Amino acid sequence: MLYLHIPFCKQACSYCNFHFSTNLKGRGGVLVAMERELIVRRQELPEGPAPTIYFGGGTPSLLTGEELSRLFGVLKDEGYWDPAADTEITLEANPDDLDAETIAVLADSPVNRLSIGIQSFDAEDLRFMNRAHSAREALTAVEKVRAAGFGNLSIDLIYGGQTTSDATWLENLRIATDLGVQHIASYALTVEPRTALGHRVAAGAVPDTDDDKFARQFNMLIDHLTGAGFEHYEISNFALPGHRSRHNSGYWTGQSYLGVGPGAHSFDGAMRRRWNVSNNARYARVWPDIRNAAGFVASGPLLYEEEILTPRDRYNEYVMTGLRRSEGIDLVDLTDRFRQDMAEHFLREITPFVAAGTVARLVDGRQFCLTRSGLAVADGVAAAVFA
Repeated sequence: MLYLHIPFCKQACSYCNFHFSTNLKGRGGVLVAMERELIVRRQELPEGPAPTIYFGGGTPSLLTGEELSRLFGVLKDEGYWDPAADTEITLEANPDDLDAETIAVLADSPVNRLSIGIQSFDAEDLRFMNRAHSAREALTAVEKVRAAGFGNLSIDLIYGGQTTSDATWLENLRIATDLGVQHIASYALTVEPRTALGHRVAAGAVPDTDDDKFARQFNMLIDHLTGAGFEHYEISNFALPGHRSRHNSGYWTGQSYLGVGPGAHSFDGAMRRRWNVSNNARYARVWPDIRNAAGFVASGPLLYEEEILTPRDRYNEYVMTGLRRSEGIDLVDLTDRFRQDMAEHFLREITPFVAAGTVARLVDGRQFCLTRSGLAVADGVAAAVFA
């Protein structure tokens, strides 16, 4: 799997703590450096086309047709992408970027899946989150890309925010399903300390979030989307049959992935995790001098940091991501991946949650998944069975 991080935005959302810059002047240098990184780090993924390619950010929909074409040229030349391959190619887009010209560029590109950052269809919500688009743009964005031929669409929605009443949330859900999208990712509004929202909450300018509202609106989310035919296949993700995110599913099942661009993360599928420097200027300055994989490895903290995961780390990650998925955790798979004693530990620690009704043990006895009541305490269940 391949992830390309486009670290630029037109403006900063109040809640966002991802790496990005609203200064677009350095975009050209960063993109040239990303092309170099794609070439130098090619051997970190298996030969042949990547099963999924994901343009995330930041705001990838800021890319021009020429910039997108250059990146796909490198992807093709280096073998990450083959036009004949069945590759899921997702690009994140903001509604305000989806004008006629941008939609035409995307429709003419190899991108075959769009993830649109709607967040809310309500004007008050959007102002509170400092989103760049209007409620009208949120409403029309999906309609416009569908008319252009895109049939694999995901939207993001945020619930539990200070301005999001239950009535507002229910209306957001109604609009989302009426629009006919195939996938919805929905998250509770998180107050992060180094964000504009975090500072406002800390200063007492706005109230903190409400756990009761989170729980209530999460249940409204599940009821509405499953009632509309969506599979609740991961705690925050819902898909119509056949439209699960293949890329994100790869993260949750421990597949290897390469992250390219400032702030991007990579995982070798075994024990090593790397994350690129979250500094656009340094990234753009250093990469042009890197000629090969040995040069990249030698660059160390100039370009990346890394950690080597212990078997305990890998087990804990497996438990955390496994319990978030509707398939849950297969005891036989856990035993195959880890030692028998780790499977025995898992079985011993998960049994009280089965008795309490927050975890279901399916009839074959080997599959463990969260029940509806268990979804609300997923992190606590996972922590209890960590090694």
